[in-house]
Amino acid sequence: MVAISHFRQALFLLAVNIAAVSLATAPPVLANTSAGANDPAPETPEPAPVTHAVTPQDGGGAQVSVETETASDHTEPKAAAANPLSARVVMSQFVDMPVVGDADSTLRYAGRADAYIDIAGSAWGLDDSFTLTVRPEYTWGKDSNGTIGLIPNNTALFRGETAGDFDVSVSVSKQWQSGAKLTVGKVNVLDLGGQLPVVGSDGHHGFQNLGFALPPSAIIPNTITGALLSVPTEDALFRLWVFDPDSQYERTGFETGFESGVGFLSSVTVPVKIGGKPGYYALKLSGSTRDDISSSNLPAALIPPAASGFGNTKGEFAAVLAAYQFLDVYPEAPGKGWGFFAQAYASLGDPTFLDKSGFVGISGNPRRRTQDRFGAGYFRYSLTDGLVDALNTRLGLEDEEGVELFYTLGIADRYELTANVQIIDSVVTARDTGVLVGLRLTTGF
Repeated sequence: MVAISHFRQALFLLAVNIAAVSLATAPPVLANTSAGANDPAPETPEPAPVTHAVTPQDGGGAQVSVETETASDHTEPKAAAANPLSARVVMSQFVDMPVVGDADSTLRYAGRADAYIDIAGSAWGLDDSFTLTVRPEYTWGKDSNGTIGLIPNNTALFRGETAGDFDVSVSVSKQWQSGAKLTVGKVNVLDLGGQLPVVGSDGHHGFQNLGFALPPSAIIPNTITGALLSVPTEDALFRLWVFDPDSQYERTGFETGFESGVGFLSSVTVPVKIGGKPGYYALKLSGSTRDDISSSNLPAALIPPAASGFGNTKGEFAAVLAAYQFLDVYPEAPGKGWGFFAQAYASLGDPTFLDKSGFVGISGNPRRRTQDRFGAGYFRYSLTDGLVDALNTRLGLEDEEGVELFYTLGIADRYELTANVQIIDSVVTARDTGVLVGLRLTTGF
């Protein structure tokens, strides 16, 4: 086991070295801009402002246009670049401690590092409308997930109960002149969640609770293998995903491909300006053909016994309505502003373990310190009634709700220090309401 751990660390350090070499040879990138220096200028409607500062816009590499929940993906593939290798590394360190509730008041330290490596098609025999993306990730330390609530309070450190600390995702993308983009392979969904307007949280930036950063649907796992298509038009952005509904964390995707069925997501996002401020409103439909509970996303205590009857229904389906509306943008600081976000989710239940949820909040940049960022939000998640009934002899369960507040101080172009407070009324009825406080230090290069 020690040898395996050292091998994983060596792989991640290799990715970091590749990133360092790329950064040493790449053209300079301006910090605190709304896109990477090599990203193309999007056509109207304008893209959503970016509200964190440590790195260029999430997913922005020298060869890949940013894909956000907007209709502004109408960009052309890039011409051959002088440097076909684009790489960056983002690292966050966390300390937190429960200060109210049943959980032990233990100070915990942990961290996460992600490398984002994009290799243009010209480097491997194709044109630069193709991109090979390699995404190693590595975590360490002891996290506080599960000490207070069911929904993980630290998205960056969320793993299954038996999962390890290292994973790598590899995918190939093709972008057409129309702006349509197809990605095939293994994809970390958290990267896409970090590109959402206003809320824009990816574990390293913004909200830490999974309820905001990567709202759980119990249908779409955090790491997927499949095909992801986005088609921008002048009026809307359309998406269609087809994927293996089992989590692909620490898997290649080929071991037991699609043995649990086939999952899908389809969505349409429409840009709307209110009072001259950009907003984005989305309808998302997801489902799968699986006929069992998604056990990799639940702690063992919440897996119902086989004889309970829950999890035997074939097929699942859910719908989401989401809104991301800017209330102010700052002409003197392009890409900065603040606004509100909201989402409502409902599923058909069994075998999906969540039946409804919702959240609302605000997030953005203070006008006098646009390098900083703030956020406040409320969420509520409900377990499917059939699952609650199946577990009622084991433990009492109810809806889980919580509040998160954070403020990020932009120390320098490459550093952010975030203070975070979460107040959580756990899904477990026997637990008292808990309060968790913490700090996050993030750097990117």
